[in-house]
Amino acid sequence: MNEKGEGKGTRLATAGRRPEWTGPIVNPAVWRASTVLFETVAELKAAKPEFAQFQYGRNGTPTSWALAEALTEMEPGAGSTRLFPSGAAAVAAALLMVLEAGDELLMVDSAYAPTRMLCDTLLKRYGVTTRYYDPLVGEGIAELIGERTRAIFLESPGSLTFEVQDVPGICAVARKRGIVTLIDNTWATPLLFPAIERGCDISILACTKYIGGHSDVMLGSVTVRPELVKRLDQTVKALGQTAGPDDAWLALRGLRTLQVRLQRHGESALRIAQWLAEQPQVARVLHPALPSCPGHEYWGRDFDGASGLFAFVLKGGDEAARDRLIESLEHFGIGWSWGGFESLATPSDPIGLRTATRWTTEGPAVRLSIGLEDADDLIADLERALARYPSGDVEQRA
Repeated sequence: MNEKGEGKGTRLATAGRRPEWTGPIVNPAVWRASTVLFETVAELKAAKPEFAQFQYGRNGTPTSWALAEALTEMEPGAGSTRLFPSGAAAVAAALLMVLEAGDELLMVDSAYAPTRMLCDTLLKRYGVTTRYYDPLVGEGIAELIGERTRAIFLESPGSLTFEVQDVPGICAVARKRGIVTLIDNTWATPLLFPAIERGCDISILACTKYIGGHSDVMLGSVTVRPELVKRLDQTVKALGQTAGPDDAWLALRGLRTLQVRLQRHGESALRIAQWLAEQPQVARVLHPALPSCPGHEYWGRDFDGASGLFAFVLKGGDEAARDRLIESLEHFGIGWSWGGFESLATPSDPIGLRTATRWTTEGPAVRLSIGLEDADDLIADLERALARYPSGDVEQRA
């Protein structure tokens, strides 16, 4: 419920639909603009590059403003949202907003690979030290905080290994120390995990995924608490980042059906995950809604459901056999990203992406993004592929 007592579905249907942006139609038009014209020089000089004000194309148009406002309304306690050309761009802007030379960043060890690359290259060059931490550290994060620690970055669950973090616990520790917390909330979206309400200062989405929902958008967003809005705006202006109106329009359209899509994604994915857990070729399934998933207790406490992304570890075999399994699937595409209407299967190889923790596995892993196809068809597809997969106990690899 929001302050008006409206449910999530109502908010999704109505958020960002200001009459001055939509006029007499349901959706805002696609406003494409670089130059904005004024009647007088005085009006031109008076125009400020502020949210929802015409000034220059980079400041946005009603198309992008409508999406940004809608995303803000989905995060109880949020102050404002700004859009970026991709999820990775949103992560970069958010970190640059809160860090400067000499600062230390605590980064979750299960972070998205491009986020990790940003920390190990660009941030390092500009004098920011990154220390990686165990995603399951919880309130023990207090022991890792040093004099130069200025921010803690979370990703819950991790997009490869799916550990669920104690987000409220970590954020409570950070708030007592005056440290900013950021979360990549793409897996759950604010619909399933209202990150700011749970204690985070900054919530980041790759809107490319579930918000767009149709695999035809590159877009990211950063939503912040009210006290960080000015800082966010300064960063956006300095970086010159902007999102195209066509992508914003597609994402806004996708947002309206987010609830019904996520429900279908989640139900199908959980059913498939439970089926996979019973197969002799599968060593374990990494799905936050399963009790066997690390941090499952936090998922049960803090989340309002599960999305359609998870992974499973095969019992034995090698990467070549795993890759053949993926290639034999008929209803799963092979490609990066997730959150669209179509199901995807990709190799998952997190071993080289860990430094603070040790990832051990009984065999190679497969990550699945469950789309909107019939779950029975997807299970039959996986069953045919697994029937041809080598099985047997092997030593754990690290």
